[in-house]
Amino acid sequence: MTAAPRVKVLSVERFESPYRLRLPFRFGVITVTEGRQAIVRVRVRHENGRQGAGYAAEALGAKWFDKNPALSDAQNHDQLRKALEMTGEAYGAAPWLSAFDLFAQHYRELLDAGMACGLNPLVTSYGPALIDRAVLDALCRIEGLSFWQALRHNRPGLRAHAIAPDLQGFALTPFLRGLQPLTTVAARHTVGLLDPLVAGDQAAGARVNDGLPETLEEVVAAYGNRYFKLKVSGQAEADLERLRRIASVLDRLTEPYAVTLDGNEQYEDAGAIAALWQRMSGEPALRRLCGATLLIEQPIRRQRALAQPVTALARHKPVIIDESDGDLDAFPRARALGYSGVSTKACKGLYKSILNLARCQVWNQAEGRAVYALSAEDLTTQPGIAVQQDLALVSLLGIPHVERNAHHFIDGFDGRPPAEAQAYLDAHPDLYQLQDGRVRLRIEHGQLALGSLSGVGFGSGVNPDLTDTAPMPRADWPPTAAETR
Repeated sequence: MTAAPRVKVLSVERFESPYRLRLPFRFGVITVTEGRQAIVRVRVRHENGRQGAGYAAEALGAKWFDKNPALSDAQNHDQLRKALEMTGEAYGAAPWLSAFDLFAQHYRELLDAGMACGLNPLVTSYGPALIDRAVLDALCRIEGLSFWQALRHNRPGLRAHAIAPDLQGFALTPFLRGLQPLTTVAARHTVGLLDPLVAGDQAAGARVNDGLPETLEEVVAAYGNRYFKLKVSGQAEADLERLRRIASVLDRLTEPYAVTLDGNEQYEDAGAIAALWQRMSGEPALRRLCGATLLIEQPIRRQRALAQPVTALARHKPVIIDESDGDLDAFPRARALGYSGVSTKACKGLYKSILNLARCQVWNQAEGRAVYALSAEDLTTQPGIAVQQDLALVSLLGIPHVERNAHHFIDGFDGRPPAEAQAYLDAHPDLYQLQDGRVRLRIEHGQLALGSLSGVGFGSGVNPDLTDTAPMPRADWPPTAAETR
């Protein structure tokens, strides 16, 4: 193919769609019972003269991007809205650029602008994370390519750039050409801190009874999951007791299972989480679960996570960063401290994930063995464009399992128009199914089938139905001192 095309962003529209959780989701410092999804529509002009629209969607996640307890959930939402506004304004004023250069040439400018108005890099990155996906979706549609085809032919124009100086000598185009998208990935089921594990855990009258599984044992029976993500709270005694109970369910499986432990920044330092692991290793009831543990994810508060080595813990299990992955320098800094991986999340940016995968290849070649890897994690990506773009990215990166939780905590396309849900079902019958009159994610034998994501567009050719979706309100950010709690 020819060199990567240049595009011009003509407009960026932002919308919000509310949803309810069928079960409360406890992780880190928050219990979620409802939420909002951001949806963006970006119109671009291709250098060939054609115009087209592209889409992206993501949860407006409170208390994950910024866990400052002085901020309300509403203020967290305004932070993310502000990130989208800043990115939309910058991209709209940009000259003709390739899709990647649109990201790369605004990367530092946006981080600096975010810092100037009190946004940390993880929050600021939310803006490009959505708008870059929508731009690429439009490019794919105009050129009649799938996301996988576009990336393997490097249509976004990824290249050596100062934003990742450690990759200056790395040939990105041949690297992309060598990627082989997976046609199936395993769904790694999230076990939140409040989730019932067995029948009888829920209080009388607390069952939802909506036809979907509610307890961990019901999830295993319904979906056939063999990969699990276990949340820990930072309270060692409570964590040990809960892990024993989880193990009592998972150990019933005759087939092998695998787990990851997610600390969500709940442990104060590396010593505290290393002590928990030592206690876990000494527990007969946790022997199989410890052996099945693949990695430990972001156990330490981000304020300290990249300030101290984790080598004592990493001797036992790989340790990765998630919330500490605020900018493109985070993974190299983490590597120097003993971390061997980083999460990929569509909400943090697709180009960041691809560059981090390239780093893993470079570092593993230097080591002569597979030491460094990406782990695929979730931000409650709902059915439709959000989950499909995330799955398309995970597939391209070659990661065999991905955390999925929206299908468990949200009933299908809750909050979205029925006609939109039906359109996604029609276009992606391998990924969705009609169950009890509702379109829901299809997980069979613990696996997600991704074949239909190979159509034109970034994971989907379906347009979200935005006829009755409310425009996103302007961000009330930064707040005045009186507005903070």
